[in-house]
Amino acid sequence: MLYLWCLWAGVYILGACRPSGMREDADILVQVDGLSLTRSEVEKIIPLGSTPADSLLMAENYIKKWITDILIYEVAEDNLGRDEAEVNRLVEEYRRALLRHRYLEGMIHTKLSAEIQESDKRMYYDENARKFTLDKHLIKGLFIKVPVDAPGLENVRKWYKSEKLDAVENIEKYSIQNASIYDYFYDHWVDLDEALAKIPARISDKTQFLKTNRSFEFTDSTYCYFLNISEYLLAGHVAPYEYAQPQIEEVMINKRKVEFLRNFEEELYRDAVRKGDVIFYNAKP
Repeated sequence: MLYLWCLWAGVYILGACRPSGMREDADILVQVDGLSLTRSEVEKIIPLGSTPADSLLMAENYIKKWITDILIYEVAEDNLGRDEAEVNRLVEEYRRALLRHRYLEGMIHTKLSAEIQESDKRMYYDENARKFTLDKHLIKGLFIKVPVDAPGLENVRKWYKSEKLDAVENIEKYSIQNASIYDYFYDHWVDLDEALAKIPARISDKTQFLKTNRSFEFTDSTYCYFLNISEYLLAGHVAPYEYAQPQIEEVMINKRKVEFLRNFEEELYRDAVRKGDVIFYNAKP
């Protein structure tokens, strides 16, 4: 384990110094039985913004897992090699099952979604509204994040609090050149937690926060964060129809799925028999 840590630490420190023209072989971290794991592949699994210590730990675990997977595969191949035909059969069965599943799921959603009328979804919501009780706070509004040294911050402080068209247009134009993040959601509900995750402020009582803050500004050493809330719904309330609509559609699709699949399979079977694609020997269909 120490070796892996040293391996990645060395590459992590020296990586930025590698000449751009160096051979691709220099990117290889480890090889097992002719298979190679490269530095660039390991870097892809490390989230942006990770600390050096976290990066080293994630890289170490990933490299060890990669090596172990190959070694286990080799041991399995040595011990089960004589059962290769059985393994190939299982692989083919899995491939067929996976293809069937992906095709049927896609077809079901496409066809059944088109068949479900808006009036049907609205009726289901009206009859089952209590089933769609919120387990999270929802908000509508606007969020913008800009560097502390960005120009025109005083204008932003005026614009972001207003829902008037000219103010929103000014914010949008400003954000093109200056904002790190700009989110417009006056027209749809979003999870409060998702919105607050973009602001490094500690908010312990979110219910009270919503009741007392229509607009909220927070500044740290690098950014200013502006959140305007036009509407909110507290957890425990019934979700609005537009927010519950995707869930309603999924419920209605699942209810119709079994019958749809049964009819589809029967039609597919009969059509294949009629065309002669299925040949029976010593039996009658």
